[in-house]
Amino acid sequence: MSAIFDSADRSQTARAREDLAQGAVSWSLWGMLGWHDIRKRYRRSVLGPFWLTMSMAVMVASLGYVYGSLFRFDLASYLPYLALSLALWNFVAATLNEGCGSFQEFDSLIKHVRMPLSVHALRVVWRNLIILGHNAVIFLAMALWLGLEPGLGGLMALLGLGLLVTNGVWIALLLGMICARFRDVPPIVASVVQLLFFVTPVMWKPELIAERPLMVALNPVYYLLEIVRGPLLGSVPGPGVWAVALGVTAAGWAVTFAAYVRFRKRIAYWL
Repeated sequence: MSAIFDSADRSQTARAREDLAQGAVSWSLWGMLGWHDIRKRYRRSVLGPFWLTMSMAVMVASLGYVYGSLFRFDLASYLPYLALSLALWNFVAATLNEGCGSFQEFDSLIKHVRMPLSVHALRVVWRNLIILGHNAVIFLAMALWLGLEPGLGGLMALLGLGLLVTNGVWIALLLGMICARFRDVPPIVASVVQLLFFVTPVMWKPELIAERPLMVALNPVYYLLEIVRGPLLGSVPGPGVWAVALGVTAAGWAVTFAAYVRFRKRIAYWL
């Protein structure tokens, strides 16, 4: 890995672009750091991250029974929907919450070791992707039990997951910069995440509020979840869903890159 050294003969745009490129190719570094975070979090635990899997399995079973009864859903179709939705939502929520500390959490490393700053955002996204993999075991078990076969839709779900992770990186970068500068933002983000959980189709299905379509149509998180969830459940998202998801990705990266160009060199001084 080559270190990033700022020099007077390069523009801030070139430095930011090089930082992102070097961070992306340093997969062995942020991969190792992300694994270290997981091992540190569950040190001396017998089951490790699978404690989350067990707790989520209990949550899916209990919430599936309660909400399935309230909304009169067929449990054979609702339980896989709920298991997959909660796994994906936990990834989104953790990325939003932990993205706020993507630079603050590693301030000592940033101040003493020269490496691309984007490595720290990638580290946060990677460790939450590992947890997503553990939680996805519940859906896979249900799919095998119920005989769900996504077929070619599984390949489309992989594309959707790649797009979801791509959005997670710019979210961690942008929130990391904002929260490094303004320390009152993380509690606000946590409150917004709680609100998003209730207005996003996670425990309920979009058809339940067909008379209020704007609640779903104006929610960008819905599109990012649906491009992964839909294909795995046998419902291929339409071109409109993919167009909005791609638009959210492009707009998010455009804003993040502009902010990264301007404020990247100040991050270490904000910590």
